[in-house]
Order: sequence, then C-alpha cells, then structure tokens
Amino acid sequence: MFKLDPIVISGREVLPLVEGGKGINVSNGESSGAWAAAGGVATFSGVNADNYDENGNLIPMVYHTKTRTDRHKELIAFGIKGAIAQARIAHDISGGQGRLHMNVLWEMGGAEEILEGALEGAKGLIHGVTCGAGMPYKVAEIAAKHNVFYYPIVSSARAFRALWKRSYHKHGSLLGGVVYEDPWLAGGHNGLSNSENPEKPEPPLGRVRELRNTMRECGVADSVPVFMAGGVWALKEWEEWIGNPELGAIAFQFGTRPLLTQESPISDAWKQRLLTLKSGDVLLHRFSPTGFYSSAVKNTFITELVDRSHRQIAFSSEAVGDHVAELPIGARKRIVWVTPHDREQALAWMEQGFTEALRTPDSTLVFVDAEKAEEIRKDQVDCMGCLSQCVFSNWAQNEAGTTGKKADPRSFCIQKTLQNIGHGGDVENELMFAGHNAFRFGSDPFYAGGFIPTVRQLVERLAIGE
Repeated sequence: MFKLDPIVISGREVLPLVEGGKGINVSNGESSGAWAAAGGVATFSGVNADNYDENGNLIPMVYHTKTRTDRHKELIAFGIKGAIAQARIAHDISGGQGRLHMNVLWEMGGAEEILEGALEGAKGLIHGVTCGAGMPYKVAEIAAKHNVFYYPIVSSARAFRALWKRSYHKHGSLLGGVVYEDPWLAGGHNGLSNSENPEKPEPPLGRVRELRNTMRECGVADSVPVFMAGGVWALKEWEEWIGNPELGAIAFQFGTRPLLTQESPISDAWKQRLLTLKSGDVLLHRFSPTGFYSSAVKNTFITELVDRSHRQIAFSSEAVGDHVAELPIGARKRIVWVTPHDREQALAWMEQGFTEALRTPDSTLVFVDAEKAEEIRKDQVDCMGCLSQCVFSNWAQNEAGTTGKKADPRSFCIQKTLQNIGHGGDVENELMFAGHNAFRFGSDPFYAGGFIPTVRQLVERLAIGE
C-alpha cells in the first residue's frame, strides 16, 4: 500500500505535497489557505496579486500616470498591497495548519521591492519564499533579513551551483529546499537553457539526482528537500523517488491539479475547458515577452501568435545580396528590400487582409491585419513595466527605461492577458498557462462526470498516491 510520510518543511512537519504558485491571481489566499489547512505546503502568488476594498470588492488595477516609469511605480504599490492581502486571507483560512509560502518571479517588475514590502507588511504570516523565472541571487539575502526560508526554482544542477557560489552559501541555514521545475513538462515559464532541445525532453530522475549531488557538494544536508515540479500527477507513479537514498528528502509540487478545485479562483469556463483537453493540447513555445520558453493551452490566443510568426519575412533597408525586390509598406509606402519570393508571399498575405507590416528586432517583418496592429501598438504604449525587461514593449527596469532594442510585435502584453483571464476573460482568446499533463483531467476517474473536488479532497487523494 502506498504510504506518504510527512517531512520538515519551513520548520514544521507537513505532508510533502506542495501547491505550485501560479501567477497573478490563480493561486490566491483562498486556494492556498485551504491547501495549508489540509496539512500541505501552500503557495500563493505574489505576482501582481489582487487586493480588495473594505467591503471585500476587488480593486481594479487602473493606472493613472502617463509614463511607463510612473506606471511601474503604481504597479509595485499594487503588488505589495495585493500580496499582503492574500497572505492575510491564506493565514486566516489555514487555521495555523501546514506552511504558507509566497511565490515571486525574479524577472517581474519590482520583484525585490514587492518581496520586501510583502514580507514586512505580512510579518509572521509567510513561512517561505519560492522564486524562479531568472537567477534570483538576492532572494536569500532578502529572506534572511526577514527570517523566512527561501526556495529557489531551478531546472538544472548547474543553475543551483551558480546561485550557491554567488550568494546562497552566505545564508545556507535558511535554504528551505530547492524546487526542480522540469523544463519540458511544467506549466507557465520554463527554464530551458540554450544547450537543451525543447523537442527532446530528458527524464527528470537523472537531472534531480545530479541536483542532489551538487547540493551535497555544496554542503547542503539531505534533509533539505528537493521539490519535484512539473509532470507530477499521481504519486503512485513516483514511488521509486520516495525514500530513495540517492535523492534525499523529496516533496512533490502540483501546479496543474489545484486549478480544478472548488476553491480555485479561475472561472468556471476555464475549469470546464481543462476537462476537455487532449494529449498534445499544451504547447511549449517562446512567444512570452520574458524571452523564456513557456507552456500554455493551444487556444485561439496561441494559434494567432503561431500564425503571426509564420507570416514573417526578412528585409533590408537597401538592396543587398538576394534582397533585390522592392516592397512598399506602411501608410507612406516606404520601400524595403526583400527577396523576390518573399515579395510574392508578402503580397499574398496583404491580399488576404494582413496589410500591416510590423518591424521586429531581427530585421524581419510580420504581417497582421489593421485591427491587430492597432492592438499591438496600444498595448506597447500602455506598458506598465510588469517585467524587469520586456521583449514586447522594450521596457526595462533601468534608468533609461528601455532595453535599447526595438519592441517585438511577435510577442504580447502578458500583464493584460493574465489579468483578463484571471478575472473571467474569454478562455479562447487569452493566455491559458497549463502543465503538459493537463489532458489527464479528462481521463482520471476522480473527475468523472465533471466532478470538481475541494482542496481538502484533492490533498487527501494525492496523499494516497492517486
């Protein structure tokens, strides 16, 4: 019979079942508080989290200032207040059970300030900080300042070694664990390196064994757990990991399955869409304005991005090499030079209604219709600096306020679409992050007849290996 023993995480013995922290408002205080109350490790999102007024009504994130830099300051203020609000809700619902963690993305705009503000404003309510999407060197220093545990999210042993050598060795006693996020299977943003093939996934066991060996070389005790994240559905499929001396203490992080619970804040339409997914319905892509790979459901939103990128040709500002054919673009019909074949292709796209040619940082043109071109331009102008640097708008969190590169029309405003879908937006026309096992909702007998469990029912089922 399957048996799952508790382990010590963030200073308390709990079930090694971890709720993955999904950004914006998908892991909020209500869902996370319920997870902690069930005896697991809850993780609410500290990424532009929702805040409420004195009557419990959602406070919309409306920006009143004119410049990106000033809107960025507004966003940080929103983020701090929202994270504190979600921490308090989660703490109250947990009843003092389990552990409560906050998740931040290192590449989000104002990450350090939001983390500092949340830990100060919710002092004593947050037991740990998980942090990924980049190399979060300073998260250890910030966590130590507030005496909470920290949990870096990495996708390789090499990444952990770099973090340890540069920073973490100074605060080793508060390293609560290391989250290994499988770069091929996890939902949301994925840590694929340039040396790894997105189409050739590597089995996680060997990579986690390498991570544990690296942790040992750094002097980290085997009792400090590795959280296996990405592709985890039922623990009976992972029995060789549990109690395996090669791996040391292991916990399992679930990002996708908590989406389909009664306490999950996502819309009913989103929940029903999850129940219809088939194998292969989640795409590992690179359209994110972060520049990272990420995984999302193949819906109209993703399909449009794929099609947009396919309607792309190289150009030059003067005749050179094979670029000998003139192509007039824009309202002023300015001439660019392309190959004769690409000219014919571009004219065909224009004939189909994709009349707007938008320049990319790679000296290519992408062709979209007039409505999409206007949407792209407006979203770029409305940028509020939600990332430390943005491919889509060319914002950067620096004195210049820019990456110094052209804005890339092949990407999208991630803050806009995640806010939209998180607050009841159309699930076909917004970004819907999901792990690659999401199709299993439709075949798992636990969800037969469209059954949606409470968080407690899900945790109890996970604890018996199902």
